[in-house]
Amino acid sequence: MKEFGGPAIFLDRNDINTDEIIPAKYLTEITKSALQPHLLEDLLLDGRPFDNQSPAVQNARVVITRDNFGCGSSREHAVWAFEVNDINLIVGGSFARIFRQNMFNCGILAIELGKDDLDRLFAMKGDIEVKVDLEQSTMTAVSDAADQSPVSCAFKLNSLDRDLVAAGGWLNFADQRY
Repeated sequence: MKEFGGPAIFLDRNDINTDEIIPAKYLTEITKSALQPHLLEDLLLDGRPFDNQSPAVQNARVVITRDNFGCGSSREHAVWAFEVNDINLIVGGSFARIFRQNMFNCGILAIELGKDDLDRLFAMKGDIEVKVDLEQSTMTAVSDAADQSPVSCAFKLNSLDRDLVAAGGWLNFADQRY
């Protein structure tokens, strides 16, 4: 079974769209790996450009964000950009429907949490590591700050989506089943 979690980055904004995840000018690339350096290249947070080349972003395996993540054009490239950057988990308040399904199809876990749980995560200080127990449908965020308590959250996932991500995506799932 695939493992989910790792170092986290926080994108504290609603409505981050697929053009901000991977700019449209890269949609002509013929390999997924060509998308890698351009993940979140055009993202603005609080009106300022996001540093997609920082060490924290380069080491991240988890993204924690707000509502309506992946809205805009329905393009699988946006999910591929996360996949080739080894992002295996995105936690948010909600996801655009097609984007969310593309994540599961590529073996990336999408966890939807309520506002209170997200606010607790965003209030954490220090470097955050997230661990997921897929069988128990729980995730725990742990800080390296000595005075910071872990934050645990329960999530819901339907059985097909759970099986897709556990297998590592649609192709692996189909190979195992058919």
